[in-house]
Amino acid sequence: MTSLPLPNLAPPQLLKSLPTPSFSKFIQFTEPKVPFSIRKKVAEQLLNYLFKEQLQDDEFYFLEGQELGLEVRNLNIQIAFTYQSEKLIVLQAQQPDAWIRGDAVDLIQMASQEIDPDTLFFQRRLVIEGNTELSLAIKNLMDSVDWSEMPALFQRSIKLAQRSIK
Repeated sequence: MTSLPLPNLAPPQLLKSLPTPSFSKFIQFTEPKVPFSIRKKVAEQLLNYLFKEQLQDDEFYFLEGQELGLEVRNLNIQIAFTYQSEKLIVLQAQQPDAWIRGDAVDLIQMASQEIDPDTLFFQRRLVIEGNTELSLAIKNLMDSVDWSEMPALFQRSIKLAQRSIK
């Protein structure tokens, strides 16, 4: 019995011509379609897990009774946070007391400590509006976090996001 050669269904030229998947476009497409209640639950669980030590040490006390808005400009995402009963609470961003605004690439670089928030601020890539005292308190708290002690999954996710966000 002889075997017939299989046709080459995916020549290299065809594969190279296909568009590269864009994480940014995926987020922009899916984010508005996911109900806020689901995004809220996921974000709260993640944030409260990641900042468990800081929450136990009551380091978010200054956020109690106030809202901090975060806008990821290039992904068209706005969300707000507050602190209540030793937990971070996610809210829809309506009129927070302060805003931190930036593009995904810059915010990810900040989270991975590749770039200092002050550098982004003075380059006008990071915008702080509203209650600057609240924004500075958050910035100082984030500067004090040892990101290398965050869970391995978080660190891998940041690295993946760095490669994926354009």
